Formats: sequence, structure tokens, C-alpha cells
Amino acid sequence: MKRTRGVLWALLGIAIVLALVAGGITLWSNWNKSPLPIDDRCTATAGGRTTTVDPEQARNAAIIAGMSIKRGLAPRAASIALATAYQESGIRNLDYGHADSLGLFQQRPSKGWGTEDQIMNPWYSTRSFYREMEKIKNWKTKDINDVAQAVQRSAYPEAYRRHVPNARTLASSLTGETPASFRCVVKAPGTADPAGMRTFLNKTLGEDTIAITRDGEKLTVTAKKATHAWAVAHLAIANTQAYGLASVRIGPYTWTHSPASLADWVGTGPPDTASTVELVFPGPTPR
Repeated sequence: MKRTRGVLWALLGIAIVLALVAGGITLWSNWNKSPLPIDDRCTATAGGRTTTVDPEQARNAAIIAGMSIKRGLAPRAASIALATAYQESGIRNLDYGHADSLGLFQQRPSKGWGTEDQIMNPWYSTRSFYREMEKIKNWKTKDINDVAQAVQRSAYPEAYRRHVPNARTLASSLTGETPASFRCVVKAPGTADPAGMRTFLNKTLGEDTIAITRDGEKLTVTAKKATHAWAVAHLAIANTQAYGLASVRIGPYTWTHSPASLADWVGTGPPDTASTVELVFPGPTPR
């Protein structure tokens, strides 16, 4: 009987430890605004640092980074906007917030940021953020936290600072400054939708930045420079879940989605010479 009781106490102890570990991991995930290790996820690696986001965050981050390119802004602009979105919404397009705050940047209709519908449009809200950011004196050199605070006028003026390292990593990757640095794993991607991807890229980057042609289940995207081509590649990967992307080729480098693990970029050679990206989508399943 004593032995049975001892086994039960041991099992209870193990269960408590496992619960504490699981709770700790969940708290860590919530604090860092990143997915759990077993979830669908995307990673950006730049400057020796890796930042992990989930597919929803990746899509929103892609819009924020892509819009900075469309406006002709340096990658630092994306770092500022992403640090702000990390703090305000966890890079999620929230339909709630303090008072009447909404969206990626928790902008308020009552403060002149736009209507509720406009603010909930991530392209609109991102464009609004950049417009205000560009009014800040010395935003190109001023401390990132301080620029974000000058735009947002938050009650917590130092809150953006802790997100700057992750924001810089995402910005460097998604703006194409760091080639072959973004990848995703999605267990069940959406139905192949090259038309949807084409619309997304044109809307986010602008037709003055890229030109897209379609041949069946393949999109060929031509950019004006290699950095923008890598931005196309990474923004497309960030939308694997939404549009069912299968693979990407840019110059000598290829990335092929795996539903089981984070697939690496494969290839060697100079990454900064190609300006054309091929995006391939799976064809229809034979009946």
C-alpha cells in the first residue's frame, strides 16, 4: 500500500512539474509575443539573431516592411514601425483595445487616425503610421523607441524599447537587406492561390517596385534591384499559409516549403545579383 501511495505521489509530482513547465513556456511565449515551438511559425535571422513569429504576425510584418519599400523608406523605418506594432498589438490586427484603439498600431478614430474600417485595414493603418513618422524631426537617426513614442504618444514611453532587437531582425529580413533569411513551416497551408499572392505583392510593394507575370501555377516577379527581389521572396514566404506557396527560386537559391519542419534555403553563390523571383504553387490534385 505504501509503495502504491509512493508511486501516486511521484506521478503527481511529475504532473505538477510538467504543468509548471508548460505554464512557463506559455508565459514566455506571451511575454515575447511569439508562437510556441510546436506551432506553425516563421523565423527571420539577421545579425546573428533569430526572431520567431506565427503566420498571422508574419503576414502583418510583411505588410509593414513592404509598405516601407513602397514609400521609398530605409529599412530603419520598418524597424520603427515593427517595434511599435509589437508593443501595441503583438503585430496582430486587433479589433479591440484601450478606449477606441484598434488595429496593428492601436490607432484611435477619436484622435483623427481614420474610421474604424480604415484603421482595421492594415495597409491603411501602416501608411498612416509612416506618414506621421516622417513628420518626426531626425527620425532617420533618432532613437527608435523615441521615434515610436513621438508618433504614438503612449502612456508608457519606454515600452517600445524591448521590442527593438526583434523588430530590427524582422525588418532586415523582410526588406531584403539580409538575403535567404526568412522561412516558415505551416502544417496545412491554404489552397494554392497565385492570383491572391499577386494582388498582395502589388498592393504591398507597389507596381513601381515590381512587375509580375503569371504562367499557370507560377508567378515570375521582376524587381528593380536585388534587395527588392529578396523582399519579394521573403514576403511571399511570410504568406505561405494564406496563399499555399510551394517554393521560391531567386538566382542560385531555392526554398521549398515543408509542412513538417522549417526548411532551409539551399544554394551557393553571390546572393545580390538576381532581380527575378519565381514563386511556384502546387497544381490541382488529380482526381
